[in-house]
Amino acid sequence: MKKGIYSLLRGNFLVSEDAFKSWRLILFVSVLAIIMIASSHRADQKVYQIAQLVEEVKQKRSQFVETRSRLMKIKLESNVRNKLVETGLIPSKKPPQKIIINPKSKVQ
Repeated sequence: MKKGIYSLLRGNFLVSEDAFKSWRLILFVSVLAIIMIASSHRADQKVYQIAQLVEEVKQKRSQFVETRSRLMKIKLESNVRNKLVETGLIPSKKPPQKIIINPKSKVQ
């Protein structure tokens, strides 16, 4: 047992007569390990990218809500009326009238 562990630590299996089999297995396992590490790094990169995009979506949604609320305040009749008073326009005293067009009458 002690001799087997000692020979493994010294690497005798790499220089023995059937070392070619060992080297092929070691090379295969090394390639698989490199592929696994690369795949793991790509997955981590995607997770970070997704987190960044989620944060950006939250910011854009917040900006949209803020802009929409400002627009609603600007569109209020009282705000429009105040802006028009500054330019010299005042609301009419008479209410608007509906114009009804008879479709049967022809204009010539």
